[in-house]
Amino acid sequence: MTDPTYTPPRVWTWDAESGGRFASINRPIAGPTHDKELPVGKHPLQLYSLATPNGVKVTIMLEELLAQGFEGAEYDAHLIRITECDQFGSGFVGVNPNSKIPALLDRSADPAIRVFESGAILLYLAEKFGAFVPTDPAGRAECLSWLFWQMGSAAMLGGGFGHFYAYAPEKYEYPINRYAMEVKRQLDVLDRQLASREYIAGDQYTIADMAIWPWYGALVDNKVYEAAEFLQTHTYTNVVRWTRQLEERSAVQRGRMVNRAWGDPSEQLHERHDASDFENRTQDKLDAGRDS
Repeated sequence: MTDPTYTPPRVWTWDAESGGRFASINRPIAGPTHDKELPVGKHPLQLYSLATPNGVKVTIMLEELLAQGFEGAEYDAHLIRITECDQFGSGFVGVNPNSKIPALLDRSADPAIRVFESGAILLYLAEKFGAFVPTDPAGRAECLSWLFWQMGSAAMLGGGFGHFYAYAPEKYEYPINRYAMEVKRQLDVLDRQLASREYIAGDQYTIADMAIWPWYGALVDNKVYEAAEFLQTHTYTNVVRWTRQLEERSAVQRGRMVNRAWGDPSEQLHERHDASDFENRTQDKLDAGRDS
Protein backbone atom coordinates (compact mmCIF):
# COMPACT_ATOMS: atom_id res chain seq x y z
CA MET A 1 0.00 0.00 0.00
CA THR A 2 1.29 3.45 -0.81
CA ASP A 3 1.73 6.27 1.70
CA PRO A 4 -1.82 7.12 2.90
CA THR A 5 -1.04 10.82 3.28
CA TYR A 6 -1.60 13.19 0.38
CA THR A 7 -0.77 16.83 -0.08
CA PRO A 8 -2.89 18.37 -2.87
CA PRO A 9 -0.92 20.29 -5.48
CA ARG A 10 -1.67 23.93 -6.15
CA VAL A 11 -3.31 22.94 -9.46
CA TRP A 12 -5.07 19.60 -9.96
CA THR A 13 -4.21 17.60 -13.10
CA TRP A 14 -5.94 14.54 -14.43
CA ASP A 15 -4.20 11.19 -13.93
CA ALA A 16 -6.16 8.83 -16.15
CA GLU A 17 -4.62 5.76 -14.47
CA SER A 18 -5.63 6.59 -10.90
CA GLY A 19 -9.37 5.94 -10.98
CA GLY A 20 -9.52 2.28 -10.02
CA ARG A 21 -11.90 -0.18 -11.66
CA PHE A 22 -13.77 2.48 -13.62
CA ALA A 23 -10.81 4.64 -14.59
CA SER A 24 -11.49 4.11 -18.29
CA ILE A 25 -14.93 5.73 -18.14
CA ASN A 26 -14.26 8.64 -15.79
CA ARG A 27 -12.89 11.89 -17.16
CA PRO A 28 -13.03 15.57 -16.23
CA ILE A 29 -14.63 16.75 -19.48
CA ALA A 30 -18.04 16.27 -21.07
CA GLY A 31 -19.19 15.72 -24.63
CA PRO A 32 -18.96 12.83 -27.09
CA THR A 33 -15.77 10.95 -27.84
CA HIS A 34 -17.02 9.34 -31.05
CA ASP A 35 -19.87 9.43 -33.55
CA LYS A 36 -22.50 6.76 -33.03
CA GLU A 37 -26.21 6.93 -33.70
CA LEU A 38 -28.63 5.37 -31.25
CA PRO A 39 -30.86 2.51 -32.33
CA VAL A 40 -34.59 3.16 -32.45
CA GLY A 41 -37.23 0.50 -31.89
CA LYS A 42 -40.92 0.30 -32.66
CA HIS A 43 -42.42 1.82 -29.52
CA PRO A 44 -42.88 5.48 -28.59
CA LEU A 45 -40.67 5.15 -25.51
CA GLN A 46 -37.01 4.47 -26.20
CA LEU A 47 -34.84 3.65 -23.17
CA TYR A 48 -31.05 3.58 -23.33
CA SER A 49 -29.74 1.99 -20.17
CA LEU A 50 -27.96 -0.68 -18.17
CA ALA A 51 -29.24 -2.64 -15.17
CA THR A 52 -27.35 -0.70 -12.54
CA PRO A 53 -29.52 0.50 -9.64
CA ASN A 54 -30.27 3.74 -11.48
CA GLY A 55 -31.24 1.87 -14.63
CA VAL A 56 -33.39 -0.65 -12.76
CA LYS A 57 -35.51 2.16 -11.28
CA VAL A 58 -36.84 3.02 -14.73
CA THR A 59 -37.40 -0.50 -16.06
CA ILE A 60 -39.34 -1.34 -12.89
CA MET A 61 -41.48 1.76 -13.44
CA LEU A 62 -42.17 0.86 -17.06
CA GLU A 63 -43.04 -2.75 -16.20
CA GLU A 64 -45.32 -1.57 -13.37
CA LEU A 65 -47.12 0.79 -15.76
CA LEU A 66 -47.64 -2.04 -18.25
CA ALA A 67 -48.89 -4.31 -15.45
CA GLN A 68 -51.47 -1.60 -14.66
CA GLY A 69 -52.69 -1.69 -18.26
CA PHE A 70 -51.07 1.48 -19.64
CA GLU A 71 -50.46 0.38 -23.23
CA GLY A 72 -48.70 3.64 -24.03
CA ALA A 73 -45.90 2.57 -21.69
CA GLU A 74 -44.66 -0.08 -24.12
CA TYR A 75 -40.98 0.52 -24.64
CA ASP A 76 -37.78 -0.55 -26.32
CA ALA A 77 -34.82 -0.93 -23.95
CA HIS A 78 -31.43 -0.68 -25.64
CA LEU A 79 -28.29 -1.85 -23.85
CA ILE A 80 -25.65 0.78 -23.12
CA ARG A 81 -22.40 -0.90 -22.11
CA ILE A 82 -20.73 1.75 -20.00
CA THR A 83 -17.44 -0.13 -19.68
CA GLU A 84 -17.22 0.02 -23.48
CA CYS A 85 -17.95 3.77 -23.37
CA ASP A 86 -21.26 3.59 -25.28
CA GLN A 87 -22.43 6.53 -23.17
CA PHE A 88 -19.90 8.79 -24.90
CA GLY A 89 -21.31 8.22 -28.38
CA SER A 90 -22.74 11.30 -30.07
CA GLY A 91 -26.26 9.87 -30.16
CA PHE A 92 -26.35 9.11 -26.46
CA VAL A 93 -24.86 12.47 -25.53
CA GLY A 94 -27.64 14.03 -27.60
CA VAL A 95 -30.19 12.44 -25.27
CA ASN A 96 -28.18 12.87 -22.09
CA PRO A 97 -25.44 15.52 -22.15
CA ASN A 98 -24.25 14.16 -18.80
CA SER A 99 -23.29 10.79 -20.39
CA LYS A 100 -24.90 8.68 -17.64
CA ILE A 101 -27.54 5.97 -17.88
CA PRO A 102 -30.49 5.87 -17.99
CA ALA A 103 -31.74 8.13 -20.75
CA LEU A 104 -35.26 8.18 -22.20
CA LEU A 105 -36.57 9.47 -25.51
CA ASP A 106 -40.33 9.91 -25.77
CA ARG A 107 -41.12 9.80 -29.47
CA SER A 108 -44.87 10.10 -28.92
CA ALA A 109 -44.28 13.86 -28.93
CA ASP A 110 -43.15 15.93 -31.91
CA PRO A 111 -40.40 16.83 -31.52
CA ALA A 112 -39.37 13.92 -29.32
CA ILE A 113 -38.81 14.71 -25.64
CA ARG A 114 -35.56 13.70 -24.01
CA VAL A 115 -35.46 12.95 -20.29
CA PHE A 116 -32.33 12.16 -18.31
CA GLU A 117 -31.55 11.52 -14.63
CA SER A 118 -33.38 8.52 -13.21
CA GLY A 119 -35.50 10.52 -10.78
CA ALA A 120 -36.60 12.88 -13.53
CA ILE A 121 -37.57 9.93 -15.71
CA LEU A 122 -39.66 8.38 -12.91
CA LEU A 123 -41.47 11.65 -12.32
CA TYR A 124 -41.97 12.27 -16.04
CA LEU A 125 -43.54 8.84 -16.52
CA ALA A 126 -45.66 9.18 -13.38
CA GLU A 127 -47.09 12.48 -14.62
CA LYS A 128 -47.48 11.27 -18.19
CA PHE A 129 -49.61 8.31 -17.12
CA GLY A 130 -51.05 9.63 -13.87
CA ALA A 131 -49.78 6.75 -11.80
CA PHE A 132 -47.61 5.93 -8.78
CA VAL A 133 -47.60 9.42 -7.30
CA PRO A 134 -50.35 10.38 -4.80
CA THR A 135 -52.72 13.06 -6.04
CA ASP A 136 -53.39 14.72 -2.69
CA PRO A 137 -50.92 17.52 -1.85
CA ALA A 138 -49.62 15.95 1.36
CA GLY A 139 -49.13 12.53 -0.17
CA ARG A 140 -47.46 13.96 -3.27
CA ALA A 141 -45.11 16.05 -1.15
CA GLU A 142 -44.14 13.01 0.94
CA CYS A 143 -43.53 10.88 -2.15
CA LEU A 144 -41.40 13.51 -3.88
CA SER A 145 -39.46 14.21 -0.71
CA TRP A 146 -38.40 10.56 -0.55
CA LEU A 147 -37.68 10.46 -4.29
CA PHE A 148 -35.28 13.36 -3.92
CA TRP A 149 -33.91 11.89 -0.70
CA GLN A 150 -32.77 8.91 -2.72
CA MET A 151 -31.30 11.02 -5.47
CA GLY A 152 -29.25 12.93 -2.92
CA SER A 153 -28.30 9.87 -0.89
CA ALA A 154 -27.10 7.74 -3.80
CA ALA A 155 -23.87 9.69 -4.05
CA MET A 156 -22.98 8.65 -0.50
CA LEU A 157 -23.95 5.01 -1.04
CA GLY A 158 -22.61 4.44 -4.54
CA GLY A 159 -20.03 7.08 -5.23
CA GLY A 160 -18.79 7.16 -1.65
CA PHE A 161 -19.14 3.85 0.18
CA GLY A 162 -19.32 1.65 -2.92
CA HIS A 163 -16.27 3.23 -4.50
CA PHE A 164 -13.97 3.12 -1.49
CA TYR A 165 -15.18 -0.25 -0.15
CA ALA A 166 -15.45 -2.19 -3.41
CA TYR A 167 -13.79 -0.42 -6.33
CA ALA A 168 -10.92 1.81 -5.21
CA PRO A 169 -7.50 0.38 -6.12
CA GLU A 170 -6.42 0.55 -2.46
CA LYS A 171 -8.37 0.34 0.81
CA TYR A 172 -8.16 3.20 3.28
CA GLU A 173 -9.76 3.22 6.70
CA TYR A 174 -10.86 6.84 6.85
CA PRO A 175 -13.07 7.02 3.69
CA ILE A 176 -14.52 3.54 4.28
CA ASN A 177 -15.43 4.41 7.86
CA ARG A 178 -16.76 7.82 6.83
CA TYR A 179 -19.10 6.43 4.21
CA ALA A 180 -20.05 3.27 6.12
CA MET A 181 -21.24 5.50 8.96
CA GLU A 182 -23.37 7.54 6.56
CA VAL A 183 -24.85 4.49 4.79
CA LYS A 184 -25.81 2.95 8.13
CA ARG A 185 -27.44 6.24 9.10
CA GLN A 186 -29.41 6.16 5.85
CA LEU A 187 -30.50 2.58 6.53
CA ASP A 188 -31.65 3.69 9.96
CA VAL A 189 -33.63 6.54 8.40
CA LEU A 190 -35.40 4.04 6.15
CA ASP A 191 -35.91 1.52 8.95
CA ARG A 192 -37.59 4.10 11.16
CA GLN A 193 -39.77 5.30 8.28
CA LEU A 194 -40.88 1.77 7.44
CA ALA A 195 -41.63 0.85 11.04
CA SER A 196 -45.13 2.31 10.79
CA ARG A 197 -45.70 2.30 7.02
CA GLU A 198 -46.09 -0.44 4.46
CA TYR A 199 -44.25 1.53 1.80
CA ILE A 200 -41.76 4.37 1.88
CA ALA A 201 -44.25 7.22 1.50
CA GLY A 202 -47.15 5.59 3.32
CA ASP A 203 -49.71 2.93 2.46
CA GLN A 204 -49.36 3.46 -1.31
CA TYR A 205 -46.67 1.96 -3.53
CA THR A 206 -45.04 4.85 -5.38
CA ILE A 207 -42.06 5.97 -7.43
CA ALA A 208 -40.29 6.56 -4.10
CA ASP A 209 -40.20 2.78 -3.57
CA MET A 210 -39.07 2.23 -7.16
CA ALA A 211 -36.23 4.69 -6.70
CA ILE A 212 -35.01 3.43 -3.34
CA TRP A 213 -35.39 -0.35 -3.72
CA PRO A 214 -32.74 -0.91 -6.44
CA TRP A 215 -30.11 0.69 -4.20
CA TYR A 216 -31.04 -0.25 -0.64
CA GLY A 217 -32.88 -3.46 -1.37
CA ALA A 218 -29.86 -4.65 -3.33
CA LEU A 219 -27.61 -3.63 -0.45
CA VAL A 220 -29.72 -5.60 2.04
CA ASP A 221 -29.68 -8.60 -0.33
CA ASN A 222 -25.89 -8.38 -0.71
CA LYS A 223 -26.25 -7.80 -4.45
CA VAL A 224 -24.13 -4.65 -4.52
CA TYR A 225 -20.63 -4.30 -3.04
CA GLU A 226 -20.90 -7.60 -1.08
CA ALA A 227 -21.17 -5.48 2.03
CA ALA A 228 -24.27 -6.84 3.79
CA GLU A 229 -22.25 -8.53 6.53
CA PHE A 230 -19.91 -5.56 6.90
CA LEU A 231 -22.85 -3.19 7.35
CA GLN A 232 -25.00 -5.72 9.29
CA THR A 233 -27.93 -4.94 7.03
CA HIS A 234 -30.01 -7.77 8.53
CA THR A 235 -30.47 -5.67 11.67
CA TYR A 236 -32.64 -3.18 9.75
CA THR A 237 -35.63 -5.48 9.97
CA ASN A 238 -38.20 -3.10 8.51
CA VAL A 239 -36.01 -2.46 5.47
CA VAL A 240 -35.58 -6.23 5.06
CA ARG A 241 -39.37 -6.74 5.24
CA TRP A 242 -39.98 -4.03 2.65
CA THR A 243 -37.22 -5.38 0.41
CA ARG A 244 -38.74 -8.86 0.40
CA GLN A 245 -42.21 -7.47 -0.24
CA LEU A 246 -41.10 -5.61 -3.36
CA GLU A 247 -39.09 -8.59 -4.60
CA GLU A 248 -42.33 -10.55 -4.85
CA ARG A 249 -43.83 -8.13 -7.38
CA SER A 250 -43.76 -9.56 -10.90
CA ALA A 251 -43.02 -6.17 -12.45
CA VAL A 252 -40.03 -5.73 -10.15
CA GLN A 253 -38.74 -9.17 -11.11
CA ARG A 254 -39.05 -8.30 -14.79
CA GLY A 255 -37.66 -4.80 -14.40
CA ARG A 256 -34.43 -5.95 -12.80
CA MET A 257 -33.77 -8.31 -15.74
CA VAL A 258 -33.92 -5.65 -18.46
CA ASN A 259 -30.55 -4.46 -19.79
CA ARG A 260 -28.82 -6.87 -17.41
CA ALA A 261 -25.57 -8.21 -18.89
CA TRP A 262 -24.09 -10.15 -15.96
CA GLY A 263 -25.06 -12.86 -13.50
CA ASP A 264 -27.32 -15.84 -14.17
CA PRO A 265 -28.00 -15.94 -17.95
CA SER A 266 -31.65 -16.81 -17.29
CA GLU A 267 -32.00 -13.41 -15.57
CA GLN A 268 -30.31 -11.44 -18.32
CA LEU A 269 -32.45 -9.69 -20.93
CA HIS A 270 -29.91 -7.55 -22.73
CA GLU A 271 -32.55 -5.74 -24.78
CA ARG A 272 -36.29 -5.61 -24.38
CA HIS A 273 -38.57 -4.86 -27.33
CA ASP A 274 -41.67 -6.90 -26.48
CA ALA A 275 -43.21 -8.53 -23.42
CA SER A 276 -42.55 -11.93 -24.96
CA ASP A 277 -38.81 -11.27 -24.75
CA PHE A 278 -38.86 -12.33 -21.10
CA GLU A 279 -39.89 -15.81 -22.22
CA ASN A 280 -37.99 -16.07 -25.48
CA ARG A 281 -34.89 -13.89 -25.45
CA THR A 282 -33.16 -14.20 -22.10
CA GLN A 283 -29.49 -14.90 -22.50
CA ASP A 284 -29.67 -18.58 -21.57
CA LYS A 285 -32.14 -19.18 -24.41
CA LEU A 286 -30.13 -17.16 -26.91
CA ASP A 287 -26.97 -19.04 -25.93
CA ALA A 288 -28.78 -22.39 -26.26
CA GLY A 289 -30.01 -21.39 -29.71
CA ARG A 290 -26.48 -20.58 -30.88
CA ASP A 291 -25.16 -23.90 -29.55
CA SER A 292 -27.85 -26.04 -31.20
